[in-house]
Amino acid sequence: MNVLFVCHGNICRSPMGEFILKKMVKERGLEGTFHIESAAVSYEEIGNPVYPPAKRCLREHGIPFDEGKRARRVTLLDYERFDLIICMDASNLRLIRRIIPDDPEGKIRLMMSFANLSRDVADPWYTGDFEQTYRDLVEGCKAMLNEL
Repeated sequence: MNVLFVCHGNICRSPMGEFILKKMVKERGLEGTFHIESAAVSYEEIGNPVYPPAKRCLREHGIPFDEGKRARRVTLLDYERFDLIICMDASNLRLIRRIIPDDPEGKIRLMMSFANLSRDVADPWYTGDFEQTYRDLVEGCKAMLNEL
């Protein structure tokens, strides 16, 4: 199962989701069956590292992460490479349609839809609340793993 997390800049929510899911997959002994990455729908942060407050939040929760992770933008080829493309909010969903206009296989989903919630993952870039984002992502990732 190849999973791509997507947010606006790929420096907060999507890398947090990537590393949270990697830890959950490892704890369940499923590392060999998953490939997990993250990307952005914008060009704004391309090449930048994970935002320091996001790293701090992951550290506080014992979530290992790759210090070398750099923001990249989603490409049309990602549709072929990934089984699931998980957007953090409705804006990401709208913007990804400019990059990947068609989704015949239903791969593109909103993160919180896995938990049967019709709300966005809180964006800590604006809220400053990385804890809420962490809780949203844990809830969504757990529900996704249970669904898969």
